[in-house]
Amino acid sequence: MSADTPRRIVLLRHAKAEWSEESDHERPLAERGRKDAPAAGRRLAGAGITPDLTLCSTAARTRETWKLFVHELPQRPKTVYEERLYEASLGELLALLNETSDEVNDLMVVGHNPGMHALADALAGEAEGDLLPRMNRGGFPTAAIAVIEFTGSWKSVEHGVGRLVAYLPPHE
Repeated sequence: MSADTPRRIVLLRHAKAEWSEESDHERPLAERGRKDAPAAGRRLAGAGITPDLTLCSTAARTRETWKLFVHELPQRPKTVYEERLYEASLGELLALLNETSDEVNDLMVVGHNPGMHALADALAGEAEGDLLPRMNRGGFPTAAIAVIEFTGSWKSVEHGVGRLVAYLPPHE
C-alpha cells in the first residue's frame, strides 16, 4: 500500500450500560443500550461504511454492543477482542492504531469514554462543517460514532492526522 492510501477509523462508544453490583468490566447493556446498538449499526451501514477489521474491548458492554451492531452491517468484518482497549489512555489507543496492518483500510474501534472521545478529538486535525464542535459539545455519548479519514500508513497515525467526516450520535 502506498503512502497516499485512503483510510478510515470508525470509533464507536459502547451503548448504554446498566449500573450494577458486578465489576465494571462485566456490566451488561441496559434496555436502552440494547435498542441503541443495532440502531448505531444501521446508521453506519446507511453511511456506506463497512470496516475491514474491528478491535473491540473485552468488557461485557462493548462485546454486547458489537454483537448487536454487527448484525446491521452488510458484511461481518474480522473482529479482535482486545484487552488493552479497556480503560486505555489516549497514548495506548494511538499505539494500538499504530500496530494495525497496512492491509486494513477501514478500522473500527469499539471502546469506552473518555478514550473514544479523546481519540476522535486528537485525530481530527480538521473536520467537515460543524462536526468537531458538535461532537465536542455532545461529549461523545453512548452509541455515538465518529469517522475519521486520513492517508498513509497506520504507523503514521498521530495527533491531527485526520479529518472528521462523520459524527453520528444516537439521538439526533
